[in-house]
Amino acid sequence: DPDDATPSSGEGPFFTKHSPERTSFVDPGLAGTPMELSGRVLATDGRAVPRARLDFWHTDQAGEYDHAGYRCRGHQYADADGRYVLRTIVPGAGGRPKHIHVKLAGNGRALTTQLLFPEDARNGRDWPFDRRLLMKVADDGSGRKARFDFVLG
Repeated sequence: DPDDATPSSGEGPFFTKHSPERTSFVDPGLAGTPMELSGRVLATDGRAVPRARLDFWHTDQAGEYDHAGYRCRGHQYADADGRYVLRTIVPGAGGRPKHIHVKLAGNGRALTTQLLFPEDARNGRDWPFDRRLLMKVADDGSGRKARFDFVLG
């Protein structure tokens, strides 16, 4: 059902083309709370979208985007079952609620959206809020675990 598709929330600022392919943004000198974001990319019929491209970007712990390089930026491909894993940090808020930008492409479909943290009281204050974009987030003792399944419509 196309109504089950993950909603777009716009690209937002500061997308950088040609990001490096990588599954970890944890680089030397990157401070912040460790976070692992995982999930699947699915079609509206529930089937996996193998090899979907996911391009992620977000701010560093201080809420700043890297405009000169690729800190907290990169792309990866979902596996044959549509699974992805990104190791990163919890982004800083800057002037907005904490969020992670993502562009997806697979099965001839594309989506650009922003994932939100459920505990951020600023959700909805600066951007149209859609609770379908809330990640499931929990503490795991060594950082945060977040989960989000994308549905391409």
